[in-house]
Amino acid sequence: MASIGSSRICARVHEKLCQWGHSQIVKKSTVRAKIGFYPSIRNFTDDTTKAQALKNAVAAAAAQTTTTSGCWHPCVRPEVPGTARTFATMRTQQPGSLPEYQVDPYALLEDDLRDVYGYIRNALRRNTFQDNLYEIATYYFDGHGKAIRPMVTILMARAINCHMYKENSGLIASQREVAMISEMIHTASLVHDDVIDQSDFRRGKPSVNVKWNHKKVTMAGDFILAVASMMIARLRNNEVTSVLSQVVSDLVQGEFMQLGSKETENERFAHYLQKTYRKTASLIANSVKSVAILAEGDEKITEISYQYGRNLGLAFQLVDDLLDFVSSAEAMGKPTAADLKLGLATAPVLFACEKYPELNPMIMRRFQEPGDVEKAFELVHKSRGLQQTQFLARQHCQEAVRLANLIDESPYQKGLIVAADYVLNRMK
Repeated sequence: MASIGSSRICARVHEKLCQWGHSQIVKKSTVRAKIGFYPSIRNFTDDTTKAQALKNAVAAAAAQTTTTSGCWHPCVRPEVPGTARTFATMRTQQPGSLPEYQVDPYALLEDDLRDVYGYIRNALRRNTFQDNLYEIATYYFDGHGKAIRPMVTILMARAINCHMYKENSGLIASQREVAMISEMIHTASLVHDDVIDQSDFRRGKPSVNVKWNHKKVTMAGDFILAVASMMIARLRNNEVTSVLSQVVSDLVQGEFMQLGSKETENERFAHYLQKTYRKTASLIANSVKSVAILAEGDEKITEISYQYGRNLGLAFQLVDDLLDFVSSAEAMGKPTAADLKLGLATAPVLFACEKYPELNPMIMRRFQEPGDVEKAFELVHKSRGLQQTQFLARQHCQEAVRLANLIDESPYQKGLIVAADYVLNRMK
């Protein structure tokens, strides 16, 4: 496999990623300095300019990412210059194998995760006597999900507890509640998404809106959020309440952003990044931030947690958008090219626009004309949009690993590093 390119190019991409991340939150500069977020010499006037700078840097670096045959496949992992204990050193394994740390996060958290869906179902059962409402609300809590959010949240909780020498059964119980709340908020958003998108399948089975009418399904999603809100209140922590409430606000705003589009390429990419943060990354970022707050972590460790989750969440969605073009419907549990069929222009399409500007009018009409979906799908595969999307996801995972390495070493800290590997190399 060929090298991605010079470390200078990688540094440029990393710089732009950090700059965009800074626009999401406001923190004291001293805290940023402690964890490695130094303001860049190069300043940008707005998010659109930042997004274009990032897009250009990714395109330049990913353009050098090919196999010896000049072809690309999502399982091909270009090497990245790096030192020991960086993400680059972990990419010597075949797809599906564990990195050098030999830590399986799911096995590590077996006791914590074993009953997570059972606890959620019990919480929903305690709050309704309506059997039909309970049936709809628990439809996706069948244990067949990836459980990435509770897994990462509990990993961060236990890693921070080790870092701060805190082993308290009451503390980990509250942190586990955050993990369940995170999964409930996520699942409620899936229920609402299925109504909005009129989906037919999810997780390899008929979607919730196919089995029940839209009114009942919408109310079931609201009910899940209501029970999650009660669980947040029981934590009796005002800061955590504020942080997790922001997640719900971000989800709604992200969905509204997804319904719209922008006129220019630069605006579209900035719009896409902001939408991706709100719809996906905010939940992971603020969940791991919440467990740090519950552990009474200082501003530094709380910021590390948040930024780890933000980067992991962005990478997760980028990979999801990539898999929509390269994975099978059987593996994904839902139809491929689903985003195009919904009229959505994700990262692979936005990158492909640079080579094939004929995609721009298709984006503006949301791929509604006959043949638009098929043509866009073909052009994405002919372009370097998939390579560029994978490269951007890799940069976010590398940053997540860098942040995890700022936490004291423990099996759970290693698990956070392996989680980044899992996110980058998952195939469904």
